Amino acid sequence: MSTPALAVHDLSVRFKTGADSRHAVDGISFSIDAGEATALVGESGCGKTITALAILGLLPDSGVHVESSAIEINGRDISGLTGSRRREVLGRDIAMIFQNPGTALDPVFTLGRQISAVYARHCGGGKEHIRQKVIESLEAVGFSQPQDIAAAYPHQLSGGMRQLAMIAMATVCKPAVIIADEPTTSLDNSTRAVILQQLERLRTLHQTAILLVSHDLATVRQSCQKVMVMYCGRLLEKTDCESLFSHARHPYSAGLLSCIPQISDTRPAMINSIPGQVPAAGEFPPGCHFAPRCPRVESMCNQSVPALDTDKQQAVACFRPL
Repeated sequence: MSTPALAVHDLSVRFKTGADSRHAVDGISFSIDAGEATALVGESGCGKTITALAILGLLPDSGVHVESSAIEINGRDISGLTGSRRREVLGRDIAMIFQNPGTALDPVFTLGRQISAVYARHCGGGKEHIRQKVIESLEAVGFSQPQDIAAAYPHQLSGGMRQLAMIAMATVCKPAVIIADEPTTSLDNSTRAVILQQLERLRTLHQTAILLVSHDLATVRQSCQKVMVMYCGRLLEKTDCESLFSHARHPYSAGLLSCIPQISDTRPAMINSIPGQVPAAGEFPPGCHFAPRCPRVESMCNQSVPALDTDKQQAVACFRPL
């Protein structure tokens, strides 16, 4: 069996509030193979972005407690790295495409300077060599005039162009793992298609493992092979995309799919919703956290936590799966 590009073991994140602490992520485990795109889906507030930031070690030290058995990139555990040793890994072995490039990119430096700083730190080389790698990275994501983009500041580009530039920055060192946090949010359909096309190209060309954080199930179906459904910091279902869309087994997964509008020529589009809302951290109900919103709830659901078999490729944490 080959070593996964990314393996997360028993990851938990707690926010400290005085003498108390509140779980935002509760003991999740998963792995992604090289050349595989896996989605992490769920409503806003379910812990998706917190999971991504915890993997990268980007959560603040004060007020947050992150623990795990291991976070491995190609078999190397990075969970214990801090300071300069972690900075050696970020950008070289694992990189992140942030949701809002307008705030993630530095407004006072050109894009070329920002990308070259990443490459120079991790790969080194002479000034002309680094400049050539920057141009190549911008060409690779589809820019026809990479020299002009390298000389531009972030505010001079559209949202879609900034997102492509961020992909160029994330991939200039050809990392083994890329985490993409809502990379197509607020983009028009044509730009969204370009972004997804570039991510697919990177996955197949460089065998990059991709963790796509999203609540857009249409994007997930188009670009991912596997999917994990998260709710209140727990993984409720792990499966391949085809199985999820043909037969979701957890009631929450089925509820998310039912919210996709059904377009018809004969009647208006019906928009469904899951009753209730995601509870805030620290206000999670006992037992299965989805129980208060679940149409299949029974007494056991309010008392015990259903387990997810993390060793199985297809698993569901539910006492009454569909």
